[in-house]
Amino acid sequence: MLVAYFQGIILGMAMILPIGPQNAFVLSQGIRRQYPVMVAALCAISDAILISLGVFGGGALLAQSPLLLQLVTWAGVAFLIWYGWGAFREAFKPNPDTFSIDNQTLHTRYRIIATVLAVTWLNPHVYLDTVVVLGSLGEQFGDLRLWFVIGAVTASIIWFFSLALLAAWMAPWLQKSQAQRGINLVVGSVMWVIAIQLARHALSGLLA
Repeated sequence: MLVAYFQGIILGMAMILPIGPQNAFVLSQGIRRQYPVMVAALCAISDAILISLGVFGGGALLAQSPLLLQLVTWAGVAFLIWYGWGAFREAFKPNPDTFSIDNQTLHTRYRIIATVLAVTWLNPHVYLDTVVVLGSLGEQFGDLRLWFVIGAVTASIIWFFSLALLAAWMAPWLQKSQAQRGINLVVGSVMWVIAIQLARHALSGLLA
């Protein structure tokens, strides 16, 4: 039981740590101090759903449906290009918007919810990491699969809340214009690099 649980934590953390759209968005919202706990919670809940689906049979279904994977991939490519363009545009503004909360940004909760769901559910890497990879690994634990899932979900909770709260704590040092430019450049670059990788992978699948 404990072996399955800690294996879930270790493997779950290994899947989450690389910088991707989810982590970049959680980081930027933490720095802005715009609902960082809500964003972290939505990411953790989404991961919990995807990991559970993968371990309890969804991984095989996704692996056997190339058309579904292609649709998700191209939707993700389009979204990542659009989001990356917004980050680059913000980075090259003469006077970039502040990351601190003001009266206008207080009304963007639903937009933030929509964006965090998009960077999670429209990112094919999330499906590959959680549903396919963790799903296939978790299935090997048989009757202890539930403990593997709990371990992997624990890793998601620890990581996303730590990232969001650490970014919010460091916000006073990261709210300067130069820091904002650098962060937006990193976020935009991450989005576009992943979009290119996804597009190449999708094209190779179509031409195979």
